[in-house]
Amino acid sequence: MTRKEVIYAVLVLAAFAVLAFIPSLPNSAAVLSLVIPITMYTVLATSWALFSGPTHYISLATAAFYGVGAYMMAPALEVMPYWMVLPIAALSGALLAALVGAMTLRLSGVYFVIFTLGLAEMVRQVITWYQNNFAGTRGNYVFVDINDAQIYWQLLALALLVYLVGWLINRSRLGFAIRIIGNDELVARHSGINTARAKILLFMVSGAFAAVVGAVMTPRFVYIEPAMAFNPEVSFLVVIMALLGGVHRLWGPLVGAIPFALTWEVIASNFPAQTVLLMGIAFLLVVYYIPSGVAGIMEKVYFRARQQRREVSHG
Repeated sequence: MTRKEVIYAVLVLAAFAVLAFIPSLPNSAAVLSLVIPITMYTVLATSWALFSGPTHYISLATAAFYGVGAYMMAPALEVMPYWMVLPIAALSGALLAALVGAMTLRLSGVYFVIFTLGLAEMVRQVITWYQNNFAGTRGNYVFVDINDAQIYWQLLALALLVYLVGWLINRSRLGFAIRIIGNDELVARHSGINTARAKILLFMVSGAFAAVVGAVMTPRFVYIEPAMAFNPEVSFLVVIMALLGGVHRLWGPLVGAIPFALTWEVIASNFPAQTVLLMGIAFLLVVYYIPSGVAGIMEKVYFRARQQRREVSHG
């Protein structure tokens, strides 16, 4: 690690250590009601960007992975402790991503987007059909002694873990291969890179994190049903937040998740009937006006200022 990377790592760890004390603040219940969704979307948007950022494949499958993790919580808790369920949720998300990736990652462009959009709905319909015909109930109750503070700490730990995994991937051969694939997949194939395997592996990482987030969030709702677990709104919000912050930097989705999650809480509370319309407008505005995200704008401003200082010093 370089000196700059060490300083960055220390700052990140210090920030997470400070954030861990949020449940100790006065009126922590109200604060947690805001920071839990922000932390949740930070993990989801960052894990989404790990795959979609370098590959340029726009995945709308986040709700499917999130829902699988959420929906397996109730039956799994009947046979094993809570802390054993989380790794199994990660494995379930990774396996679903591997299956979907093997079928779809040979597609590109709008075909991949359409398939991943329909994935969550397909899984939701299958689970609904099974429960209506065999289980005798539409949803499941989740009874576990987990409070909001513990949910927040788990999400915060996941946020730290997803940043660590992203940093390691960026420095690995997999990260190098994925960047080549994102620039030109044909060149990557001719260079001897197994493009299908590289994309599936990274898609599995993204799916695993989304599934664990779903499992962690389930005790907060007590009762879970397919429409809640596989809500397509989750997929679209994750994409908007990631694109808003910028997907070419690991910290970019964080910049998008914090302001947009807060804004969306206000919108969902005051305009519940217009959320789909406003979400579509937000998506169009982000893609049209800030395609490189806030991170891209910040970098352009920084490099422009740096160039001007050089010109002044040499003038």
